[in-house]
Amino acid sequence: MTAKKDASNSAMTPDHDLADGEVIEEELVGGAPVRRKGIYLLPNSLTTASLFSGFYAIVSAANGMFDNAAIAIFISMILDGLDGRVARMTNTQSKFGEEYDSLADMVAFGVAPGMVAFFWSLNGLNQFGWAITFIYVAGAALRLARFNTQIGSVDKKFFVGLPSPAAAAAVAGLVWCFHAYEPSSWLTLLTIIVVGGAGVLMVSNILYRSFKDLDLRGRVPFATILVVVLIFVVVAVDPGTVLFTVFLVYALSGPLRALTRKLRHTTAPETKN
Repeated sequence: MTAKKDASNSAMTPDHDLADGEVIEEELVGGAPVRRKGIYLLPNSLTTASLFSGFYAIVSAANGMFDNAAIAIFISMILDGLDGRVARMTNTQSKFGEEYDSLADMVAFGVAPGMVAFFWSLNGLNQFGWAITFIYVAGAALRLARFNTQIGSVDKKFFVGLPSPAAAAAVAGLVWCFHAYEPSSWLTLLTIIVVGGAGVLMVSNILYRSFKDLDLRGRVPFATILVVVLIFVVVAVDPGTVLFTVFLVYALSGPLRALTRKLRHTTAPETKN
């Protein structure tokens, strides 16, 4: 009777856990799997803040506060960069955190930039406007899904396709830079190019530098800190223009790198002959 009762209790445990609504994950402790209940508060709080910032960007754009919307997207970028680093520093990585971060990124770097650009400029183009917006949103979703499946299988020095935070920064920088301008045909055309182009580049196979190979812990010459100070000063003078320029150049660096490599490969046989 006791054995049957124990077996019955052990069989009911997973159902009971599911009824509690708790997140349960298995971790290897000393080579043995251990089930842990709950989530880590600190990194997931940062992810929630990033999600809220992306949501706030949509609400601000819907109310015509486009500069606040653009700034909120950049704040999401900062928070998104922090949550993963904090999780690694405090050894609080989890599968739940990875999934939650990916969903928050979809809102902050997929839906939010697309809707901000739509409310700002593209909504006057009727079906064509929301089609361009959807290209961007779908590109971000596909980019994030592909990134999640390629973790550990690609060179860490490069990203395959334009990273979604960089694409979001290019769109947000555009809005922040030109939000005070009167609507015009050239600005609408620029918005179409940036939003649609960013969506296409995210799902492309073009390689982008990840800069993960930079050594930020080593010693550098004293003059380097002066360069850092100068960068902060330049950004503070006109943050919208500077950030838009920086991320637009980064977005264009991938196609330019690919074109340069292709030209080198085509001219190499001719040089040998």
